[in-house]
Amino acid sequence: MDSGQNGNATVTSARYDVAHVQEVIRQAHEELRQLMQQRADIMKRIGTVKQTIAGLANLFGDGVLNEELSELIDRKSNGRQPGFTKACRMILMESGRAMSARDICEYFQQRMPSLLARHKDPMASVTTVLNRLVDYGEAQAVLSGSGRRAWVWVADSNSEMSSLNQTGELRC
Repeated sequence: MDSGQNGNATVTSARYDVAHVQEVIRQAHEELRQLMQQRADIMKRIGTVKQTIAGLANLFGDGVLNEELSELIDRKSNGRQPGFTKACRMILMESGRAMSARDICEYFQQRMPSLLARHKDPMASVTTVLNRLVDYGEAQAVLSGSGRRAWVWVADSNSEMSSLNQTGELRC
């Protein structure tokens, strides 16, 4: 066997492999992008449905919820503090308005101080969680009239767009 031919076969094979790998990566990238968009859409829908159920429970009492549904919308007390992200999600969802990281820290301080006490820098922790909720498609960042950042639950974002604009807050 001629070493020149063997070398050319290796180079051709390597080019084919790289082109094939790049095509697989391109397809995987496109599928990942589509799945991430689907996840964001699903999270928005979940947030809207949870908020609807929570609103009905607020109107008619928690007695209209069965045990499983109470757990699903984070209303059932299982004897322990909810996770930090879950708590931030609940606060933002139930507030029905845009909230700053400071607003959420104050809420924690008043109602769940032990959960906040676990964090070295509570404002940074809350801001990180709120930014993740934006990444998940569950929240949207807004600018208040004073130019400070705030966040609104996505189920509120479209329905409250006009009221937010009337209160001097602008969408980011």
